[in-house]
Amino acid sequence: DRDVTGVQTCALPIFTVTFAGDRTAQGTVVARDIDADIAVIDTDTSGASVLPWADGTAVSIGTPVFALSNPGGRGLRVTFGFVSGVDRAFRGPRGRRITGSVEHTAPLLPGSSGGPIVNAAGQLLGINTNRLGEGFYLAMPADEALRGRIDALGRGEFTTPPQLGVAIAPGHVARRMRRAVGLPELDGLLVRDVVDESPAARAGLASGDMIVAAGGQPVRTVDDLYDALQAAGTGSVELSLVRGTEERTVQVPLAGA
Repeated sequence: DRDVTGVQTCALPIFTVTFAGDRTAQGTVVARDIDADIAVIDTDTSGASVLPWADGTAVSIGTPVFALSNPGGRGLRVTFGFVSGVDRAFRGPRGRRITGSVEHTAPLLPGSSGGPIVNAAGQLLGINTNRLGEGFYLAMPADEALRGRIDALGRGEFTTPPQLGVAIAPGHVARRMRRAVGLPELDGLLVRDVVDESPAARAGLASGDMIVAAGGQPVRTVDDLYDALQAAGTGSVELSLVRGTEERTVQVPLAGA
């Protein structure tokens, strides 16, 4: 199941930030982008050096990298590896497809997400966020897109991705479930649940509906749905649904989602 959600602002309890040289300061998470797995912390950075960002074109297959981490708060670790792939894609915490990530082989323990990878000059290349399997890891690239996203969060410009408020099953599951109850198979996404008071609920979507098109385009994968929502922005999106054997079209206003 995938829950179509997005960026959140938050006010979390105060915690301790530790800088190089063991200086500590109080910090508070003031904004977070769940899809990108990043957060902005309000704290006293006086005396702290700024980590320089590498040129985005400096990362290629074979580039040596150092990964810094503090897994579970058990102490700083530094490991070495190489870039094994570029422009990789993976699913973020809320199911959105994240593209352009850097794959590398610097070993990381569980709990290392959020730590940087740097080059031999100590310049930031990316932020570790996902483990592919034995020996391979993914990092969000330290490019202009990431810099812009962080700067916007720091300024309080929270760009919340449009949300429907549904949990869905992928196409192959939807086809199997329709076949099991004697309904013709269709390409689309099956609505498993609808969040109360969400745009989907207000538009009349219900558990068991099949989303077969969005914004006038066929929906075969969750990425097709995300693309349609992104294109709609804060307007509305037209969804084509099949409920049992009945076809219907609804307009779903997304503003204030």
